[in-house]
Amino acid sequence: MGMIENLEAMLANGRDNALLRFSLGSALLGDGDAEQAAGHLAEAVRQDPEYSAAWKVYGKALQALGEPGEAMRAYEKGIAAAENKGDKQAAKEMRVFLRRLQKAANS
Repeated sequence: MGMIENLEAMLANGRDNALLRFSLGSALLGDGDAEQAAGHLAEAVRQDPEYSAAWKVYGKALQALGEPGEAMRAYEKGIAAAENKGDKQAAKEMRVFLRRLQKAANS
């Protein structure tokens, strides 16, 4: 059984939490399934709105789905969450992703 299958089995067994959703979303995005990834990552940030790493990967999934406006909103929320937690590196990375999207939108 692969990692995605293991994570899905854990979810099916009722072990639903933000970390599990983040892990599953990240694995699915890495496997090229941005649509399913976005769903799990949306649930991760719904369960824990301060989960900056989940916001960052959620933004990437939304970008992969061709939703730049939604991705920008995810990065903005992620930056706020990261700043609240003092996670300077995550905030910095998401600012870079956000600026790139803003630049592309203005071109």
